[in-house]
Amino acid sequence: MDLIEIGRIVNERRLMLRLRQEDLSEMSEVNMKTIQQIESGKGNPSLLTLSKLFEILGLDIRVVVKQTE
Repeated sequence: MDLIEIGRIVNERRLMLRLRQEDLSEMSEVNMKTIQQIESGKGNPSLLTLSKLFEILGLDIRVVVKQTE
């Protein structure tokens, strides 16, 4: 998953929940400019920032260990 796809998911989920970027910013305590950058695929958010946003949006972050050959 790349940053553009993460931004698309955040944007779609926010709209589904009928939240404005301003609402998500206030609820998550993440700067609105950061949210704008993430949604446009231009931001490089930390795991902590994504965790805050995903918590509000009802999304999970999962880490999967790849099989080695």
